[in-house]
Amino acid sequence: MNTTDKPVSLREHVTPIAAETHVVVAHWLKQGLVFALADGRVLRWREGATEFVEAHAGGILCAVGDSERLISGGDDGRVVATGFEGQPIEIAKDSKRRWVDAITLSASGNLAWNSGKTVQARDEKGRIRTLEAASTPQGLVFAPKGYRLAIGQMNGVSLWYPNTEAKPEFLEWKGSHIDVAWSPDGRFIVTSMQENALHGWKLGDKPSHMRMTGYPAKPRSLSWSHDGLWLASSGADGAIVWPFQGDGPQGKAPRECGVRHARVTRVAFHPGALVLAIGYDDGCILMVRLTDGSELLVRPPARGSGISAFAWDKAGKQLAFGAEDGAAGVLALPS
Repeated sequence: MNTTDKPVSLREHVTPIAAETHVVVAHWLKQGLVFALADGRVLRWREGATEFVEAHAGGILCAVGDSERLISGGDDGRVVATGFEGQPIEIAKDSKRRWVDAITLSASGNLAWNSGKTVQARDEKGRIRTLEAASTPQGLVFAPKGYRLAIGQMNGVSLWYPNTEAKPEFLEWKGSHIDVAWSPDGRFIVTSMQENALHGWKLGDKPSHMRMTGYPAKPRSLSWSHDGLWLASSGADGAIVWPFQGDGPQGKAPRECGVRHARVTRVAFHPGALVLAIGYDDGCILMVRLTDGSELLVRPPARGSGISAFAWDKAGKQLAFGAEDGAAGVLALPS
């Protein structure tokens, strides 16, 4: 890919939004867009109208959502659901006010979150099961199908069925596993590591390892393509995109997309096409098409404004973004 050519611009299709503070997560609800903010508020946005609502007595550390609600965890030890209308509703509260900084939601409505060394899983009927982990749980993600939970922690990943008494299976690999991503077909689990690397397992009777190294920084943002054949990651001066055809990326070189003189902080694949949104620590946003490497400029660099959140809407027609300095916006793709 020629990285010296100036990319075509989509800047005129971006509607700016003033989020006022660090955007932790952006998420599309059925009725509109919501942003989870680092100061504990949730910003609701629809067709230019904005509304702030207090969700946490402290900072929001993590958030996930479905079509009806944003579910956030905070440093006040609470798990809170915020819809597009009405007041936020408390789902759970840690009696010791331990931080909730990892949370995940399954397609069927199962929810899981951490506090201290505890993981709690709540099924769609509201029943809660608890697991005490050997070390502090970091990343959490449910399997694409079923009620199995992957828990990233020190020296590996636990695979837990909350609705059984069975002991969790442990996938071991030395180091600190932070974020966890489960492939859409359920065959692979990949973690980001404190050691500036990704590690993966191909699941089966004897799980096999996949090492993905060489990052200059921690690859904290991971995104699967809609077909599950590519995994994009941050942590370098371009998005590093690993091939997951067949047995995975072992022995295969990754793609590098959107290489610039800046560090990639967020990546997000389009929900139905091989198009990748890439955000950088200088506030720039590019959109890259994997098939030919062509680039479109969504947002030019903005000093001190690293991109911290992305969210495609369900139809893939709008991309919401947020930055560390409270800048945010929505790109409406031209038809």
